[in-house]
Amino acid sequence: MKDYYNKGVERPTLTTSVVSPSNKYRTLPMPARYAINALLVLVFLVIGEALISGGVVNRYQSGVLEQVGIYIIMAVSLNIATGYLGQLPLGHAGFMSVGGYSCALFIMKLMPVVGLNAKAMATMASPAAVLLFVGGVVFGGVCAAICGLIIGIPALRLKGDYLAIITLGFAEIIRVVINNIDGVLGFDFTGGAKGLSGIPGYTNFLNVFLTVAAVIFLIHTLMKSRHGRAILAIRDNEIAAEASGVSTTYYKTLAFVVSAFFAGVGGALYAGCIGVMDPSKFGFMKSVEILVMVVLGGMGSMLGSVVSASVLTILPEALRAFSEFRMVAYAVVLILVMIFRPQGLFGSYDFSLSRVVERCLNKDFPWKKKPLDSSEPAQEVIAHE
Repeated sequence: MKDYYNKGVERPTLTTSVVSPSNKYRTLPMPARYAINALLVLVFLVIGEALISGGVVNRYQSGVLEQVGIYIIMAVSLNIATGYLGQLPLGHAGFMSVGGYSCALFIMKLMPVVGLNAKAMATMASPAAVLLFVGGVVFGGVCAAICGLIIGIPALRLKGDYLAIITLGFAEIIRVVINNIDGVLGFDFTGGAKGLSGIPGYTNFLNVFLTVAAVIFLIHTLMKSRHGRAILAIRDNEIAAEASGVSTTYYKTLAFVVSAFFAGVGGALYAGCIGVMDPSKFGFMKSVEILVMVVLGGMGSMLGSVVSASVLTILPEALRAFSEFRMVAYAVVLILVMIFRPQGLFGSYDFSLSRVVERCLNKDFPWKKKPLDSSEPAQEVIAHE
């Protein structure tokens, strides 16, 4: 084309050619992510079993590790309702007691039917013992979930302090019922105030570890699904979520029931760990203790719940030699964290091993300086006259 500003020359033609970046960001496929996490779980399991079978970890220490796993389940399950849904229930100890009593009674009543004794349940030597254990744990979780559904439908219409009060009242009702139901029925069922004894020791490090891994995987998968995103939307802004078509009543009840189910699973393992179910152990302070684990680790952070449950379970046992001051030290640690880290140890951060591997593959280290526009592909403008 001539007549470029009346000078009789051709106009320049500008073309852009996109140069693909040489350092393309590499991501891991989903099967590789699952394989890495499964390998990590297997490594921890093998190390733990080797330490226990080799005598490095004695029976008392392995019992503490079992309780650590149980309280991890309790903390991550409460985190669904508190951290992800944004509610404040105080009846988690009630769901734990329902799951524990249901599982213990289920196993104790069916052991003679399938021809098992306490030793067979403790060693898990036969497939029947394994199936009975799995059935008892699931049964305890289902019973707790039914209780969660019954209390959740009316309770979740309330918020804040009112929800905390009604769930606290529910936990107290459960404890009173367990204490007095034998007198109403006219025969021994829960053991009343003296507790339910004779529970076989079906809980060990192996089944606790596998249950913890399964619970964390299921909760993580739930929160990454569209149902989990709906629950998070309700936490962020319930009015906006409802205006966007999210059934707030359904998802609030779903989160509450799932939280109660996993609390029942934790209670089922707890019954086999301690051997005696005492209703006085599931009072108000037990619910507060589990809530403290969630708040200390960071509401909405699964890693925070795992770390805080581990620390707050091991710390009182480690300070048992200082029996006069161990609860004081326990309280001081909580106060210091709440003063200097009010959002919890991890806030809403969640660790991802796959993300760490991806950053290592791409040499994307925190100390490495990045270019200003590293995310945009380089462009080159070539002028042709």
